Amino acid sequence: MTTRRPHDDEGAAPAAARKDEVHTMSTRPLVAVEGDTLLEGACMCNDLIDVVERSAIASARWLGRGDNNAADQAAVDELRQALNELPIHGTVVIGEGQKDEAPELYVGEELGTGGREIHIAVDPLEGTNLTAKGLPGAISVLSVASPGGLFSAPDIYMDKISVGATAAGHIDIEAPVRTNLRTIAKAYDLNVGEVTVTVLERDRHKELIKEIRAAGARIKLIPDGDITSAIAAGVRGTGDHVTIGIGGATEGVIAAAAMKALGGEIQAKMWPTSQKQIDMCKERGIDDVTLKLATDDLVQGNVIFAAAGVTSGSLLKGVTYFHDGARTNAVIMCTRCNIVRFVDTIHLFSKEIHREIRL
Repeated sequence: MTTRRPHDDEGAAPAAARKDEVHTMSTRPLVAVEGDTLLEGACMCNDLIDVVERSAIASARWLGRGDNNAADQAAVDELRQALNELPIHGTVVIGEGQKDEAPELYVGEELGTGGREIHIAVDPLEGTNLTAKGLPGAISVLSVASPGGLFSAPDIYMDKISVGATAAGHIDIEAPVRTNLRTIAKAYDLNVGEVTVTVLERDRHKELIKEIRAAGARIKLIPDGDITSAIAAGVRGTGDHVTIGIGGATEGVIAAAAMKALGGEIQAKMWPTSQKQIDMCKERGIDDVTLKLATDDLVQGNVIFAAAGVTSGSLLKGVTYFHDGARTNAVIMCTRCNIVRFVDTIHLFSKEIHREIRL
């Protein structure tokens, strides 16, 4: 179906940023895009579907087996191999960690056989715990842009609020929760009590959850799935209207690529918990960690977002296996092609087909 659009320090307080401070939305780019390489030649969005599908198939074999590391490693190995087969000169700007922390898909690693230059943000398996426990919502995901088009966020916390196109332009991360919920409800022509808010179930969100309940909105508490929950808020039919709370900064950038393609909106503020993390922000051009960041501060130029379900969730179905094959459910979003395409694929592991393909 194709639709054309018209690291966990529980309870840690930020080292900077106070609720009574007010800052305007950033209008300066955090990075500069000199040339949009995604416009060169044929679009590569279809190639990226295959990358995340292969990664999902590899990691889904570890469903419910209680081994987070094995599930994640399977996803990393396959996604890296798939990217290395593409005619690109890709550089990882968000990955599995710094070079001294991760042997594969580390920040700065170059991938591909050579070709157009792109920057890549990857999360080979968002939801390692979900996969290991057989819980819903795990995905394999990546986003790409021209060099400089993806903010190379430090691997720290980020406070975020994400909504779809209907409520875009009606949120303010610095406004009270009650105010945001009222404006979102008005945008959807709903009562506040009919709005569903997705929140990561963490101790640091106890006060946030109290505020949401006091406002009268519905809450969906999730164990993991920072990226998935943000995107689900931008797609009709999931039942989700907004995602609020503190999660990963790197996940925020990947989600921003999807929100841009969907016409949605993400607002964010860095949430450092130490002076070291404040310094990490400054190294990436954020001198004021209280600065309010917009979607265009996190991603610039054309972007491609691709994700495949590992375990079934509200957005994507998980991988299912059959004799000599597997079935995947993926989504590709491309601002160059102006598409949001949901892809249902049957992968045959053998040239010989012994049974009919199931609808």
